[in-house]
Amino acid sequence: MTITIAQTRPVYNIAEVQGAMERSHGRLPELDAFYERMLDSGADRFVTKPSSTDAFDELYEECPNFSEVLDDLSRYLGLALAGNSSVNVMPVLLLGEPGVGKTHFGKRLANAIGTEFELISMNALSAGFIISGSSASWKGAKCGKVAERLVRGRYANPVVLLDEVEKATGSTQSDPLSALYQLLEPETSRNFRDEFIDVDIDASQIFWVMTANSTEGIPAPLLSRMAVYDVPAPTPEQAYGIAQRIYEGLLTELQLKQLDTVLTSAVLAKLMNVSPREMRKTLLDALGYAVAAGRNSLQVDDIRVKGNAGKHHRIGF
Repeated sequence: MTITIAQTRPVYNIAEVQGAMERSHGRLPELDAFYERMLDSGADRFVTKPSSTDAFDELYEECPNFSEVLDDLSRYLGLALAGNSSVNVMPVLLLGEPGVGKTHFGKRLANAIGTEFELISMNALSAGFIISGSSASWKGAKCGKVAERLVRGRYANPVVLLDEVEKATGSTQSDPLSALYQLLEPETSRNFRDEFIDVDIDASQIFWVMTANSTEGIPAPLLSRMAVYDVPAPTPEQAYGIAQRIYEGLLTELQLKQLDTVLTSAVLAKLMNVSPREMRKTLLDALGYAVAAGRNSLQVDDIRVKGNAGKHHRIGF
């Protein structure tokens, strides 16, 4: 049995927050409210880790094409358990074609570690202040995503996933990736300063996961701060298992005890080229057709692939 081990760690200094609040002199109500939130919630946050590498067993089954990443994470967790420390890993960059499961893996990883999850889509990101905040002197100024998560959340080690990091755009004056040079380094991330709140935040425990289709567009100095993994599409055998688990999950969710629990090979074969983004809905529709017809199993004709859903995608998440 695996349980979640949790210790606490301060992510900011209460005295610094009080001093910053006094210096602001009420010039911005939103900033004062944020300082009050920091004081009310206190500085301590949980740092979690599983009590055993068995915590990754479900991920190995659910995301079998991520075995290389999971092998490394299991070793790092083993080191943390042996030394009674937090899990110390480099930021992870997951490379792969759309649909192999990168974002889904990040969400499930947070569940396995027992922490929170934050998704930041870099596709539409054109300014660094989304991550690091904007100066309180600016109109519409607000806190960045990192400080927001650490202040409003309960954990010092959330999984923060930067999706499609290679697609972030900007200028030399407003580089959306600039904050990462500090945040991805263990030493400098301990004293990360969000421009809005002007208080040092300890972001060193954040578990960074980045996704990209390729490394093109990612600066070499940032790549050197990451552990890079090429994630392949699932093999046909792995794809069968993924489809079967989605189906079993739907049966449990909908409490359809009268339905056969195993998909036939013919049904699985028809699902092979359905994008996982469409697979759950495809199977949900198929169950509806089967139940309406009074059958206790799915037939091939129940799998009705719409549009181009099955033409260009291999199975993944």
